Amino acid sequence: MATACRATLSAFFTAVFASTCLADGPTSSGTGFAVTTDGWLLTNAHVVQGCQRIEVKGRGDAIDPRIDAANDLALVKINAAEPFKPLVFRHAPTRLGDDILAIGFPLATLLSDSVKVTTGNVNALAGLRNDTRYIQISTPIQPGNSGGPVVDRDGFLVGITSATLSKGIADEIGITAQNVNFAIRASVAELFLQSQSIAGQSGDRAANQQTISTADLADKITPSVFQILCYGEEQEQASTKAPSATTNLPAQPAASLIDARGYDAIGFDYRAVKDITYSGCREICEGDSQCRAITYNTKYSVCFLKDNVVALIRNSDAVAAYASSKAADVIVSDFTSYSGIDLPGGDYKRLRGSNYLQCFTACIGDNACKAFSYVPKKSEC
Repeated sequence: MATACRATLSAFFTAVFASTCLADGPTSSGTGFAVTTDGWLLTNAHVVQGCQRIEVKGRGDAIDPRIDAANDLALVKINAAEPFKPLVFRHAPTRLGDDILAIGFPLATLLSDSVKVTTGNVNALAGLRNDTRYIQISTPIQPGNSGGPVVDRDGFLVGITSATLSKGIADEIGITAQNVNFAIRASVAELFLQSQSIAGQSGDRAANQQTISTADLADKITPSVFQILCYGEEQEQASTKAPSATTNLPAQPAASLIDARGYDAIGFDYRAVKDITYSGCREICEGDSQCRAITYNTKYSVCFLKDNVVALIRNSDAVAAYASSKAADVIVSDFTSYSGIDLPGGDYKRLRGSNYLQCFTACIGDNACKAFSYVPKKSEC
């Protein structure tokens, strides 16, 4: 028996809600894509959160949903009779103006139910209110695109489609903003996979790699992209999926910590605790009102408590965690940290009388800087 179609509008309109008029059909839909060969799919949290049953169209029901509501990310697992072809996370930093493609299943109950591809550019390297977890993109997206991959012209993943400005915002500001859409950075999603002990693949463009046409790129990427259907969603839960006009995106309680394995949190250390486990390090931070982040050295079992955090830097001997209240301010960098090693290269600038944090922030703010060395004894960058 048919029921009235459900429509959802909010000032910050999440792109998941592709409504249906069939009472026994899905209540909403979105998009997901393979990140492992054995059936793990990545999507938005608002695509699957609150669903009584999750179906990956053509592949059966999904199991073991893992939700990161703070960053609007989720993982679901499906049985893989044959190995999946996972998308590869781009290791190189996203650049302003990068050409990109968005792939998904928009308006599947109105348009054809086939996968669709749109093209555009990276318009800004931050989202609403300078939220650095996001990039702003011009690729047109519609309800049903949520959770779909955003890839560069070489097919590497740079983001996950998340949201677009709605009519409510247009009414508020008095103009209709065109193609103002947002994607969660791939680097944020990569941290989420690491926190779930799921290994994704990352890579960079080969020096001799030829440019791929849009059609060839679509052929390459679309077999890894799937429509996700949500069934039995409670109305109360569905109505809360879209973030309100007064917030950026869903956030965890201020007291919680977000894990970042394989990273060092760059900030101001105010205390070090030796001979302690990582869980013990976390407990100390969560019980200390001054603590905003930690770095745990796995080699020497040392916990560093920090009263601020500005960035994450790769370090294979470290596990970082930071307060979710700082998530919008933390830069997830592609730098790798090495202790006791100088990097040979062409020095073009020195900062005397600086600390490590000042050295780091100066480098990431300088487009010419590809690496830096800091000498603690001389306080020189």
